[in-house]
Amino acid sequence: MAPAPDLRDTLLGAWRTNCRVTAFLVERIPPELWSEAVPGAPRRTVRGVAAHLHNARAQWLKTLGREHGITAPALVDRGRVSRADLLAALRRSGAGIESLIALGVGAGGVVPPSKGYVWRNLPLDVGHVLTYFVAHEAHHRGQIVMVARQLGHRLPREATDGLWQWTTRSREWAQADA
Repeated sequence: MAPAPDLRDTLLGAWRTNCRVTAFLVERIPPELWSEAVPGAPRRTVRGVAAHLHNARAQWLKTLGREHGITAPALVDRGRVSRADLLAALRRSGAGIESLIALGVGAGGVVPPSKGYVWRNLPLDVGHVLTYFVAHEAHHRGQIVMVARQLGHRLPREATDGLWQWTTRSREWAQADA
């Protein structure tokens, strides 16, 4: 039987591309849409949905990573964060999740359990952890696109089509990292 392949670079590359897709959308949210309320949820704004992506990453890092030496970045204020500050925060939380995935890969493919993880509804094998985080972000990216349409600020095709250009987003991440 052949040894299992080392999927570290593949898994980390997939996460980095997801991070770039999220940043790509945040970069393209029109300024007039940034503070608009989400229809049906007047206390939530587009800015708040975008900020939630970073804050959710940071909370997971606190829960799963703190005991293992992974520092969670500070939360952002969902009502006040600027686009530039959110993009910087997303880079920090993205790097933190990357560290969490690397921890799991290095521990035999499973993120080591932590006392802070009481929810226990997410299997901690790296495949499930990565899939959960990517699915969560994709859900909220879709929410932002839909809210823009509902509010009459349909995003340009370059932005919406660009969400699916993962090969391009992957190259952008590699260029920014070089």
